[in-house]
Amino acid sequence: MADCIRLIVGLGNPGPRYEQTRHNAGFWFVEALIRDHCGRFSPEPKFDGEAGRIAVDGADLWLFKPGAFMNRSGHAVRLMSAFYRIPLPNILVAHDEIDLPPGVVRLKHGGGHGGHNGLRDIFAHLGKDFWRLRLGVGHPGDKHRVVDYLTSEVPTAPERQAIVEGVQRALAVTPMVAAGEFEKAMQQLHTR
Repeated sequence: MADCIRLIVGLGNPGPRYEQTRHNAGFWFVEALIRDHCGRFSPEPKFDGEAGRIAVDGADLWLFKPGAFMNRSGHAVRLMSAFYRIPLPNILVAHDEIDLPPGVVRLKHGGGHGGHNGLRDIFAHLGKDFWRLRLGVGHPGDKHRVVDYLTSEVPTAPERQAIVEGVQRALAVTPMVAAGEFEKAMQQLHTR
């Protein structure tokens, strides 16, 4: 088990077409985190993505947004983690979660991919012994609508506000997560 987090990966799809869609909740989280710490993302062609570095309460963290579509993001995460020699238990992956209502956020270690193609691809390239920040975006109510719901439909204003509030709660526990205080972070996130 990790004693601290050294890399936070935000999952999403590249390009303006997907910027405001629910599937980019992971991007929203790392973008808010880097903004809050006055950092910036820079293109990293050798990792096929954008990376940034911040300090959170003295902890040095890499932030990463894979440049490939989500279902192909595992390769980029593997390249980044291998280059900086970051073991899988020291990685947190932030992603959208349809099994949680908008705004609900959960921290989890390991587990299955639950049909999430970004997680599925990371599992294939690296395994599943990493931490996950599950950002609730809600479910459309019909499994046949999930793809459009995630990648084409923009959240309603109340849904977007709830997701943003969830991201803010996740930002508040980031220092605990970075320090490896996972139980404390989960207690704060999960008791809402």
